[in-house]
Amino acid sequence: MQTPSVLIVEDEVVTRTTLRSLFEAEGYTVHEAENGEEMHDIFEAHNINLVIMDINLPGKNGLILAREVRDKKSVGLIFLTGRDNDVDRILGLEIGADDYLTKPFNPRELTIRARNLLSRTSNSAGDEDLPSKVNFNGWVLDGDSRSLISPSNTEFRLPRSEFRALHLFLSNPGKILTREQLIQEMTGRELRSNDRTVDVTIRRIRKHFESHPSGQDLIVTIHGEGYRFCGSVD
Repeated sequence: MQTPSVLIVEDEVVTRTTLRSLFEAEGYTVHEAENGEEMHDIFEAHNINLVIMDINLPGKNGLILAREVRDKKSVGLIFLTGRDNDVDRILGLEIGADDYLTKPFNPRELTIRARNLLSRTSNSAGDEDLPSKVNFNGWVLDGDSRSLISPSNTEFRLPRSEFRALHLFLSNPGKILTREQLIQEMTGRELRSNDRTVDVTIRRIRKHFESHPSGQDLIVTIHGEGYRFCGSVD
């Protein structure tokens, strides 16, 4: 099995050095970038599996860079930042981050979350039980390009969390899926208290569906239980 490659995007030297030592001790190949320009150069030269990114960066901030990463790459993405307000957390998840931790952080917690996320992201074959293209209500979920295609042929490139959530819904049409089931499928971790990752992801998916009349009410909220996919899988 190939050694996972981690890219740390962090402008603070002490934090960056600490993270390098932490992940190298776990057996990962580690690359470092201080800003977006260096980040993109490393992406061009290396096969990156996981990005650990701060939000406060010189030049383009981490939120902008994360959007650029999501437009082009399919990698695990964890924000590690001192910005702990709900607005940044929700925005980070809406952009497509797989996880969000605040500084100061517990090194053991970070490595466990990283390991679980890498297990999910490296196991794209974990989607093998779903055909490469799934048709439902005029829509198509394309596993090859990780895209959602509307009946009017509008294509939405999906972050991993959205794709895996839709994968689970389409594999279980009509069944109520709990937040615990969804967070496990999306990130490989347990649901934490006051964790809004699932709700934010479902909201993003619904925005895609709202672009076409046939997408209305495909995913409904079952209060106190979770969510249910009410469409028809061909």
